[in-house]
Amino acid sequence: MAVLAEQVDGVIGVDTHRDTLAAVAVSPIGAVLNSTDAPANARGYRRLLDFARQHIPGRRCWAVEGIGSYGAGLASFLDQADEQVVEVCRPKRAANRGGRKTDMLDATRAAKEALATEHLIQPRLRGEREALRVLLATRHSPVKAQCLPPRPRSTSSRP
Repeated sequence: MAVLAEQVDGVIGVDTHRDTLAAVAVSPIGAVLNSTDAPANARGYRRLLDFARQHIPGRRCWAVEGIGSYGAGLASFLDQADEQVVEVCRPKRAANRGGRKTDMLDATRAAKEALATEHLIQPRLRGEREALRVLLATRHSPVKAQCLPPRPRSTSSRP
């Protein structure tokens, strides 16, 4: 299996947060081309897509952190735009970071991690998976209630 660097002209690494997204365009050899940030909403998603098209006009891939949470909206938007998206895991954080961490550094790390990884993580599709989760959770409650032993009745008599 070929590594991602051989398949694309660049990677957009994205560090996601509740309100903002930080993005960095990285060449296949890991050189940072440019960076930007955007709000985590539909307008911000379009702005990031325009940024990607400007800095990596050919074959590109998006390496997004937190696709199951803060990056879900962006991943869905990019999927609808027929963009290639992979998920990268958030790094473990030290208890005391000492101010040496920025969102742009995390976005750069995400892009470089995708370039170096042999087994890329495809994002989970939320539609059918979420519907199945709700169905199983809904079914689990009555099944569990039916399996519980009956509660003992109070033996105290009322005057």
